Amino acid sequence: MSKSKGRILVIDDDDYITLSLKLLLEEHFTEVTTVKEPKKIPGILGKQSFDVILLDMNFKQGDTSGEEGIYWLKKIKEMEIDANVILITAYGDVNIAVKTIKEGAIDFVVKPWQNEKLLSTIHAAYTLSQEKKRVKHLRSQQKILSSAMDNQFANIIGQSGAMLDVFKTIEKVAKTNADVLILGDNGTGKEMVARAIHRNSPRAEEVFISVDMGAIQENLFESELFGHKKGAFTDAREDRIGRFEAASGGTIFLDEIGNLSLPLQAKILTVLQSRHITRVGTNDPIPIDVRVICATNSSLATMVKEKRFREDLLYRINTVEITLPPLKERIEDIPLLTEHFLKLYCKKYQKEHIRVPEYVVKKLQKYHWPGNIRELQHALERAVIMCESDNLQAGDFAFLGNESTEEQSFDDFNLEKLEEWAIRNSIKKHHGNISHAAQELGLSRGALYRRMEKYGL
Repeated sequence: MSKSKGRILVIDDDDYITLSLKLLLEEHFTEVTTVKEPKKIPGILGKQSFDVILLDMNFKQGDTSGEEGIYWLKKIKEMEIDANVILITAYGDVNIAVKTIKEGAIDFVVKPWQNEKLLSTIHAAYTLSQEKKRVKHLRSQQKILSSAMDNQFANIIGQSGAMLDVFKTIEKVAKTNADVLILGDNGTGKEMVARAIHRNSPRAEEVFISVDMGAIQENLFESELFGHKKGAFTDAREDRIGRFEAASGGTIFLDEIGNLSLPLQAKILTVLQSRHITRVGTNDPIPIDVRVICATNSSLATMVKEKRFREDLLYRINTVEITLPPLKERIEDIPLLTEHFLKLYCKKYQKEHIRVPEYVVKKLQKYHWPGNIRELQHALERAVIMCESDNLQAGDFAFLGNESTEEQSFDDFNLEKLEEWAIRNSIKKHHGNISHAAQELGLSRGALYRRMEKYGL
């Protein structure tokens, strides 16, 4: 019969009882710890957790009240609210049994016991312990997912040659478990590429955990990444899994890994080499199965030469490199991106009829975009919020300037573009008076209205 990988704690002042239980339970569980003095309970629970705790109800000679057992039951539950405690007594008092259940015990055993019945009770408690751990793991995982998930834009947008090369690389690498390093300036979409790799991988049904390495305080690094045990430090009020453990089975994305100090780089390297993590406050290694994708806007090769980044860590994370071009090098994608963000924010702010004239798009293509796609996204959102007409103008983008009618220029002399420009500015000049604008343009009111409808004015 195989043993359950469970930890059992027996607390009883009778040497015969503790020895009997140890011999019996060691045949069924991997670890059985015995304690004679209940005052040692806090010290033991402060160092490790147990799946099941067997607690005697009376420790003083002649005492049959069970009060001391109830006292220590409360103490155990204060330290470990999910502790699975089975109380043992030589006196089968129903009132005491009811009281202990109300205080948090999961069962009640009377001495002398039948081995089969006792084992059945303990196995049931062990199963409950495993279920509680699974629920706790899922809750912790969900908390991390809630803070980490950012699926606002599920697809990468682009048709430029540079982006087509990126798509090809994503398609090739996604099918493997190879570690990937994504390089690119801030705002180029590194996390979106990481998510695309995950979505197209065999791990697509599992979790994707994103971690901004530069945002984690150094003194909390191990706790955030590897988890901690309750009491490991002042604010550790409960057991908590770390990001690596939460991502097990799926993908972990380590963004801005170039921001890590050398000591923290060493800790990450150890985990990547061993594929084990150890929670703060424990000595128990926990195996993890994660795909690792890293990203940075720094030149790690330069940092290696300057002794600011570990060469062995660079070799570990860059099995495949993907370099994302800045937006100024993929200007043919700006119309697509502009259309995408415009639709998104028009819907969000209930301004469904706003459009961006082609001459404005061309101006957007000439801008150098130091903030890349993220800057374009924010610029479109602001423009939609502030726009008072159905057409965005160059002046709606602060960095493009606010051109007057005389300053408007064209890259070509397409008659429709010139006509649209003339109509728009004539209406603006006459403050919306259609009759005056039509007279200046040499059109009838009806003809002007038809052209306005044609150009969406």
